[in-house]
Amino acid sequence: MADLLTDVDFDKFRKLIYDESGITFSDTNRSILDSRLKEMLREKQLASVDDYLKLVLSDKEEMKIMLDSVTTNLTRFFRNQPHFDALVNYVIPHVIENKKKTGDTTIRIWSAGCSTGEEPYTIAMILSDIIKPPYKFQIMASDISLKSLMVGQQGFYPEARITGIPQNYLDRFFTKTDKGYQATKELMGSIKFDYHNLRNDSGVRNLDVVFCRNVLIYFDEPAQKATIDRFYQAMAPNSYLFIGHSESLFGMETDFEFLKTDWACLYQKTSK
Repeated sequence: MADLLTDVDFDKFRKLIYDESGITFSDTNRSILDSRLKEMLREKQLASVDDYLKLVLSDKEEMKIMLDSVTTNLTRFFRNQPHFDALVNYVIPHVIENKKKTGDTTIRIWSAGCSTGEEPYTIAMILSDIIKPPYKFQIMASDISLKSLMVGQQGFYPEARITGIPQNYLDRFFTKTDKGYQATKELMGSIKFDYHNLRNDSGVRNLDVVFCRNVLIYFDEPAQKATIDRFYQAMAPNSYLFIGHSESLFGMETDFEFLKTDWACLYQKTSK
């Protein structure tokens, strides 16, 4: 096999990945796609890129595996602390205030693009501290990477990965083992991990909070807008959207309203 993808090969896979997931590979990150595809060819013991393309197109599970292999899963516990400060001090109090008017006692949260689970586990630890009866919370965590979801579902992290977790949370929500830290059943039970491609409608509705941080940067503008519009449809009135600190909806036609709190900037859905 050639050292690099040909331009034709690159265009074929770039289009396929975009059509299936909305993830955009440009010339600047072409080398990432090149190395991941060569790795898959070695794993499958295939002679050519075209052989692998035929396999992916004929097998939906193989398509998921391929999309998994080309995604980047960089995350950590309590990443971008100001977002969680805003969640605690602004968002949750306002969500509960609104729920008092409706009688609904469940706070619904989606961690979209959750990678290996550090974000939803962070949210679950925080909410376990501040949500009091009669209110309760549900967290849905999704990703396009099956390998990452498996890590999240198992709830086990090597010692190097638990950096950032406050000691009181670590003591309360994790059990130390010889090889790392295992999340408690209580913590794991508060999160439902599920495969989801943001290219599609999740089917979920009435969400109070959505976290989708550092995911939109992999999408081009049309895919970003389509994703944001689907979030809007999935969310309840007076709900809140967190995106990455380097991401913005500025210049996008959207019904979300920009919200600047004392802790962080986020977006709000106010209309029905």
